[in-house]
Formats: sequence, C-alpha cells, structure tokens
Amino acid sequence: MKRALPFIVLGLATLAYADIPVQRVADDAKVIDRVAEAAKKDLPQNLLKRIVNEDIEALRGKRADGTYDFATFERLEASRSTESYSVQPRKNDAIERFEIKGAFVYRLLIESPTRRMLVTKNRRVNIDHVEIEYVPMNNSSPKIQNIKVEEWLEPGGVHPVDFPEVARQATVRVYAKADPAAGYGNIDMTLIKAKVVDNADSPYADAVASAKAILRAVDNADIPSIRAMAARMHDDLAPMVAPPPSVAPPTPAATVAVRPTLPLPAVTPSATPAPALQPTPNVEVYMELQSIEDLLTGTDAEKREGLDRLHQLLRRLRPH
Repeated sequence: MKRALPFIVLGLATLAYADIPVQRVADDAKVIDRVAEAAKKDLPQNLLKRIVNEDIEALRGKRADGTYDFATFERLEASRSTESYSVQPRKNDAIERFEIKGAFVYRLLIESPTRRMLVTKNRRVNIDHVEIEYVPMNNSSPKIQNIKVEEWLEPGGVHPVDFPEVARQATVRVYAKADPAAGYGNIDMTLIKAKVVDNADSPYADAVASAKAILRAVDNADIPSIRAMAARMHDDLAPMVAPPPSVAPPTPAATVAVRPTLPLPAVTPSATPAPALQPTPNVEVYMELQSIEDLLTGTDAEKREGLDRLHQLLRRLRPH
C-alpha cells in the first residue's frame, strides 16, 4: 500500500489539472515565437495579446463562476465601474435610494462632482447610510452590512466605503437626500474591482510569469524579448505535456549492403591544449532579471509581482 501511495497522489494531481489545456498553451508559445521571428514592423500586437491573455486565464484554471484554481482576488485596483445619479429634494425631507451592482469588488467611492450640466456648480448632498449586500468569496450565504454615514458631501468631495472582504457579487445601496434650500445635486457611485494575483505555488507559475513578460514585450515591440520569453514558456510547459503514444519503427524490407571502408591512418594528437570555452550569459535569466527590475521600480502592485517573480527565479536557479 505504501508503494502505491505516490502513484495515487500523482493520479489525483493529474485529475485536478486535467482541465488545463497545457498542450494548447505550449503550442501557442511556439506560434508566438514564429510570428515574432517573421514580423518586422507589422507585429500583430492586438492578436498576440489576445492569445497570451487567453493562455494566462487558462493556466490560472479559470472556473465557470469567475474564480481560479491557481489565482486569487486581492485588494488591488484592477478596474472601475461608475453610475451617476441626481438626488432630488423630496417632501418631508425624504431619503432616496440609489443602487449599483458589481462582481469581485472590494470598495465603494461616493463622489460629488464639482459641476453639473458642465457649467453649473453642483450642490451638496447628504449621505445617510450605505447598505452592502454581498456574497463572500467562499460562496457561503449572502451577508448584509449597514454603514452609518450621516454627513454632507460637498462638491468635489469623496467618501470611500471599504467592504469587509472581497465580494464575489455585491449590490450596494446608498441612501441620500438633497438640500431643499439649494436644489438637487449629483453623485457618482464607483465600485472598484479587485485584481487577480497569481499563486506563487501554482504548478504553472513560471509559465504565467513568462506570459506576462510577453505582454510587456509586445507593448514595447521588443521582438528578442518576445521570442526569449515564448521559448521559455514552451520549455516550462513541455515536461507537463503527455508524450504521444510510441510507434514501433518500420521493419526494413531488405538488408542494404554497406561498403567496407579502409581504416584511417593513425593521427598523433597535438600537444597544444584546446582553448578553454568562455561561459556565455544565460539570455533568458538576463531578460527575466531585466523584467523584474522594471517591476521593482513601478507601482506597489508591480513591486509585489516583481518580488514574486524574483522568488520563483531563485527557486529555479537553486542547485540541486
């Protein structure tokens, strides 16, 4: 039973990764390399980026619900969605409700533009409270949180509201009222979507890092970097691709006679020693370090990605 345990674990791992199209992504890497080799000034940037982005999503193990096997959503801004509303004065100082929905979001921004109708100055709006109804990332039962605000939002002001956690699905309701003496005011409600961060322990972490480097190289039309990263991506995935079924070599129809050759005269080896080979730098490691250096001088999110890639590179270079 103990001898069979490693094979059972290997079989379970194979089933877990069965949905990852490793063969297709490896083939895409060869296609990207060939296209970059043939391209001059007509590099099809949009097409290459579309292929690479699809491959990154595939290697992350994207599920039907939008989550991933080998990546998580973290509180880093990926994109924004905004809805604009006009808050009208109501009788008896009644409060209105305004709603916005989003997926994989972690923060709400309530903003009061400085202008309305392009030239007219905006009016202040009173934000009473905010209600957040969301489904957590663990897909448990929906939760509701009420946050008291009770303050006036002046033109040009912003009021952020952070969620307790990144929400798989969220419906946010803002309860507000206008100043009857001043007239109606406009507000913008913005949901900030979380960024997908790749897991460092993913079996495809190196291939995903190479794919991201290809995207940056495509933006800069850096063909040597595109080819180097595509080759590295293919080499990382090649051991994971199932080998084709072996085919026995064909039996020769007839034996071909080989003409005997005369023995060559003996040659006395020269006493001059062969010149020592000079070590050549590893182009792929150099390109990866250059990409990491660029990331470490960027934003906080890019610095974090750079550190993750540096750790992965050190693990690959570690002597066995």
